[in-house]
Formats: sequence, structure tokens, C-alpha cells
Amino acid sequence: MSLPHLFQPLTLRGVTFPNRIVISPMCQYSAVDGVANDWHFVHLGKFAQGGAGVVMAEASAVVPEGRITHGDVGIWNDEQQAALARIAAFVRSQGSVPAIQLAHAGRKASMQRPWYGNAALTAEDRARGDMPWRIVAPSAIPMEDGWLMPHALSIDDMKTLREAWRVATLRAAAAGFEFLEVHCAHGYLLHEFLSPLSNKRDDAYGGDRAGRMRYPLEIIETVRAAWPADKPLSVRVSSVDGVDGGVQIEDSIAFAREAKARGADVIDCSSGGLMGSATAARLPRGYSFQVPFADAIRREAEIATMAVGLILHPQQAEDVLVQGQADLIGIGREALFDPSWPQHARLSLAEANGEVFGDWPKQYGWWLERREPGLRKLDGPALPFRRG
Repeated sequence: MSLPHLFQPLTLRGVTFPNRIVISPMCQYSAVDGVANDWHFVHLGKFAQGGAGVVMAEASAVVPEGRITHGDVGIWNDEQQAALARIAAFVRSQGSVPAIQLAHAGRKASMQRPWYGNAALTAEDRARGDMPWRIVAPSAIPMEDGWLMPHALSIDDMKTLREAWRVATLRAAAAGFEFLEVHCAHGYLLHEFLSPLSNKRDDAYGGDRAGRMRYPLEIIETVRAAWPADKPLSVRVSSVDGVDGGVQIEDSIAFAREAKARGADVIDCSSGGLMGSATAARLPRGYSFQVPFADAIRREAEIATMAVGLILHPQQAEDVLVQGQADLIGIGREALFDPSWPQHARLSLAEANGEVFGDWPKQYGWWLERREPGLRKLDGPALPFRRG
């Protein structure tokens, strides 16, 4: 039986992904002074044990002021780099590709951890020691009433931040990551430049689409120049804002073409988030609801894409790839529900040849292989994937 598309390798530049499943970056809001800890090690390590082709560390701030919350991971100093290197090494040891997303939260920085409200900091947050800091954005427009007023970035500020992105990229390479993503989505700084709703600048970095794209493209150029030439680069976009007057799919197609010209290899196609939570938008939600964005950008910009958004079932993911709508499948919250989703998907999509659990870590597969004959007597041969 031929290997399902979901489990066929993909080579980008000099890196081969063992399968098409990417664990999307998911902020844990649990770092201390930007340093990843044992929670992050176990959180990311179990996805590598679970068979994902790529495991991407959460949005890692390039400067302290670029964190969403006090609990965000950073990558601006040696201690942070060392903690991330430990994680990258373990992910690689399990056969997965270690990846990282670099980010700056812009006007959505200095906010509450989600379990405290996921909104502007309050007196209760200050009492816990989460004090606000000065935030920046393309224009002095707060995200919503009652939120911090951002400082509009000057040209010199933007130059300083470009250098921070460059240094963070060098740190990511030194930490052993093999795939890097630039975060231009979900209402964070680079998305704020792209959207006409948050970018009201009257200089070369605002105005028409070309002006609004200019700074994010400069960051992509900066990162690509610092990132090893044999390692692939992804750019995450909010394909549409989902808000009247915001980014449309045509804008994201144009941006993807320009990002490709500057060395991007993949466009990670999300949506929304300009106002409210990371994926907030007035978009109908259903299974695969963002796949059409990945499809359109892949066809029109002629670049590899990653599809994300309520892709929960193995056959659903397989169909996206078979139909040529994307090249990679991003799994996020479903991986929290089932860290072994890739291994279960493989059992679901293909007849096992030889040992059923031969591609699982030997520490698990040895036990599970010996349990399987007894389960098959109870369940029959038609239940290779058990959920719930």
C-alpha cells in the first residue's frame, strides 16, 4: 500500500521533514524572564515523541517589550538561548525537526495571561507583579478602548528592531533550530503594519499596500540573510482580517509573492486576530475553515503553504494534501488533546506492514505491540485508531 500523503517526506532547502505534520506554535505563558523551563521541555518534547514531522516552539519575543505577557518565551539573551537549545536537541533526538517562531507583539504586548482574562492588565495583575511596560506599534492606535496606548515607531526605532530580529535569528540557529517562522499574523507588530486598520502612517511605511508591506518585508529580508541558506523559512500571515476595511486575501497573495522573492519558503495561512484574541475574526468556523486561504496563496503566489484551523481528523488532513490545497498541515489544540495524533493518524490512514507500532518510540512500541493481539480479539481488526 502506498504511503499516505500526510506521511510522505518533504524537503525544503537542505532540511527534510519526515512527514507533513507540523505542531503549530502555542504560547504557554509559563516562562520566567523569557526563559523556557521544564514545562516547555515536556510540552514540546511529547509532540516529538508523538511522531510529528516538525515541532515548532511558541512565539519567542525578539526583545523584552515584544512579549505578549510576562509569561512569554524570549530569545534575546544567552540564558534563553540555552534553554531553547535543550529543547531543540531533544526534539531532534526523537526524529522531528525542531522549529521556532520569532515574534514581536506590538500593541498587543503587555497584556494579561489568558487565564487571568486575556485582556488589558488590571490592578489585580499589578498586585501579582505583572506590571505594564511601554508598547509600540506602527501608529498610536490602541487595540481597543481601555488598552495601553502604543508609541508610534520612529524610523530609528524600526532600525533598532531590525537588528533585534537579526540577532534573534542568529540565536535560533545557534540553538539548533532547523526551521524558522516570522510571525506576521494575529494582530502582532508585523501584522499591524500590514493592515490598513492599524497602520495609519504617512511615511514610506504606510499608505498603500506596498508601503504597508515594506517593513515586514524588510524583517523577512533581515531574517533570511541571518538564517543559514540551507534552512527553510516560513512566514505566518493572517490571510484575511475578517473585519471590514482590513486585509483581504488579495493582499496576502501579493505579500506572499514578495516574501517568496525575499527567500521565504512557506506561507503559514491563518486569519484574524487584529482585534481581540489571537484568532478573533468574524469568520464562519467549521472544519478546515482556513484551508481555502492556503489553497489560494499556494496557487496564486506559487509557494508552499501550511494549512491550519480545525483540522482534527486524519482523513481530513490527508484530503487537503491529496487535493493540492497545501503542502503542510499545522495541528495545534488537537495536539494538546492527543499528543500522539500523528502516530494515531498513521494507524488510521494506512494498513500497518509488520509491527503495528514499529514507528513509535521503542520505549512505548515494545509494550503496545504486545498488547495489540489481545485488543484485536476484543475489538476486531477494524479499530486501528481509538479515540475517546
